[in-house]
Order: sequence, then C-alpha cells, then structure tokens
Amino acid sequence: MSRISTVVVESLFDSRGRATVEATVVLDSRARARAGAPSGASTGTHEVRAFPPGGVPEAVATARTHVGPALVGLDPGDQAAIDRTLHEVDGTPDFGRIGGNTATAISVANAMAYAEETHRPLWQVLARPGVDGTSFPAIVGNCMNGGAHAIGGPDIQEFIAYAESPDPRKSVAAAIHVHGLIGAELHRRLPTVALGRGDEGGWVAPLSNEEALGVLTDACARTRDDLHVEVHPGLDLAASEFFRDGSYRYKDRTLDTEGQVAYVGELVDRYRLRYLEDPLDEESFDGFAAVTRAVGKKALVVGDDIYTTDVRRLTDGVARGASNAVLIKVNQVGTISDATATVDYARAHGLATVTSHRSGEVPEGWLAHVALGTGARALKCGVVGGERVAKLNELVRLRRATEG
Repeated sequence: MSRISTVVVESLFDSRGRATVEATVVLDSRARARAGAPSGASTGTHEVRAFPPGGVPEAVATARTHVGPALVGLDPGDQAAIDRTLHEVDGTPDFGRIGGNTATAISVANAMAYAEETHRPLWQVLARPGVDGTSFPAIVGNCMNGGAHAIGGPDIQEFIAYAESPDPRKSVAAAIHVHGLIGAELHRRLPTVALGRGDEGGWVAPLSNEEALGVLTDACARTRDDLHVEVHPGLDLAASEFFRDGSYRYKDRTLDTEGQVAYVGELVDRYRLRYLEDPLDEESFDGFAAVTRAVGKKALVVGDDIYTTDVRRLTDGVARGASNAVLIKVNQVGTISDATATVDYARAHGLATVTSHRSGEVPEGWLAHVALGTGARALKCGVVGGERVAKLNELVRLRRATEG
C-alpha cells in the first residue's frame, strides 16, 4: 500500500490574473498529480475562506510548515482521512488558517494521484454509489454576463444556454453555437459599441435584462433548429448581489420578496426557462421555497449562495422545500469529502446536483470528472475561454473513452 511522500503547495494565477494556489501530491510509488484551485467573484457569505489573512504567501508558507508534514505517510486511498486531517490542521470552522483553496488543491491532487496509482480515471475514484459513468451531465453555458461579472451589462449575472443531450459532444457544440449566435446578433444590433466579455467569457452589452433574455431565447431556438439539440434559456440571477435593505433593486424596478417571486415566475413562463439559479437572496429560504412551488416543475431551481455546498445549510433547505437542485463548488466548502457529503445528501432527498466552476478558473479538466463521478445533472463551466473549454473538452474525452 502506497503512502503520501510529498505535498507541495505553490502560487499560480487564475483566469482573472489573480493569485491562487496549486498543490502537487507525490506518492512513494512515484505516482504524482497536480491540481489548482479556482476563486470566485460572486461569493456566498457562508463559503469557507479562500485564503488566510496573509493571502497566497501565507497559504504557501503554512502549507509548507504545517499542512504538508501532517499528510506525509497517510494512505492516499483514504480520501476521508486526508480531508479530515486538513480540517484538523486548520482548526477553524471555515479554513481560516490554511485557506479553503489550499485544502481544495490538496484534496483534489490527492484523489488524482490515487487515480494515477490505481490506473483509473479520476471520476471512478470519486464515483458515488449507483453512478457508473454512463449518464453524462447537461451543459450550463454562460453566454451573456451582467451583475458582478460585468460592468455595464444587465442586472442579472448570467444568461445561460442549458443544453441537454445523452452525448456531451452535442450539448457542448450547442452551447458554443448559442454563444456564437448571440455575439453575431449583438454586433448587428450595436455596430458602434465596443462589446466585451465578462470573467466567464459571456458577452457584455448595454442591454436591459429582458432585452438580453430575448437575444438568448432567440439564439437557443435557432440552435435547436440548426443542431437538433435540446437547448433552452436559463438564468443565474445572483440575487444577493442586488438585494439591499430588504429589497431587490434593479435598474428599472425595486421589488420586495413577494414581488421578486412573482417577477421570476413571470420570466420562467414568458421565456420558458429551464434553469434558474439564485433567484432570491442567500438567506431567503422561504422565498426560494415560494419560487420552487411556483416553477419547480418547469425548471431546475438551483441554490448556490444559499447553500455554499454546505450540507448543514442544505439540510435546512431540504426541510423547507427551498429548491429542487443544488450547485456543487468544491472550493466553497474546501475538500472533496465535504463536497461529496453534500452531493450524497442531495441525491438521497431527490435534489439534482450541478457541478460548477468559479469565475476565476484554472485551465484544468478535473471538474468534468467531479461532475461525472457524482452523477451531476449538469456541468456549469462556461462556454468559451481556455480555462472553460478545458472542462468541456475533458467531458468529451470521457465520452469517447466509453466508446472504447
């Protein structure tokens, strides 16, 4: 049985050019793996701390003097023990000492090293009970940006192409096609405007929320005709970002919770949305539940900031019927084991899971393995940009592997 011989944590940069960390785990069998940790821009209040107070330099120093030595000699096949040790070394409830990104990078790198040693793909090491790797996730593609991801765009943070096909090659192609059609339409409508892209590669344009929804809906319809793939519009409102003093403050309206629930329901019906993420503030369990009662049979109502991949918050959400789906972000909670505990609870209570990237990403494909291994309903990873396409391409490779 092999043991961990070396753990090294170093700094590198994410897709926004900001510092983060990567970990390299080496086993005494000489199997080794490296994983980087992403960082979010629109973050939930209840997420673990990405870095200790001194930022990346302190995270690297702490890993060298405290974290790495505590892991040497442990069995890489016991992921729970590895992750439990990370919590014990940290000693805080939110990874405030070593940083959630350090924990994430080490946890993922350990799983990858064990997969390397056992000659298996990472998804098999991560596979939850009943998951056999034959059912591939839908693609949640961020095609237009607003909110915290883009200055000058709509209030709503993400305008999404939700593409479903048993073959991820088709759903990936459909999401990319929608993105391209939107770009062409925006250039046609706004020929003198310098169009940009947000942190996750979605188009940024001076449109209202409903103008943007119209462009997205038309592009999805054209893509269904062009590619014969089920692709439909969706939204990540990130409503906590514009919730202030008890009201949802859009550029053109201010709504209380009851008004927000009604407005969101109207958008679902008018544009036939299939995907609806964070439609209410992160503390509004009752508001989420009202939306789920109203539109939960028509769309995935996905909780991100309200849960932050924390099984304790998800337990509260399940008890109150707050959503029918939960977003899974490993670095929100810090380790593979913590994330899969939330996945297992969600699956046991009939909620779909959506495995998600962050706005500041690393150009690696391990997230696709997390999605496949946990039986995710969907993989949210953007549409364009090398750090986004890395996940999409890895999912395509995994599909090819099933064909022999």
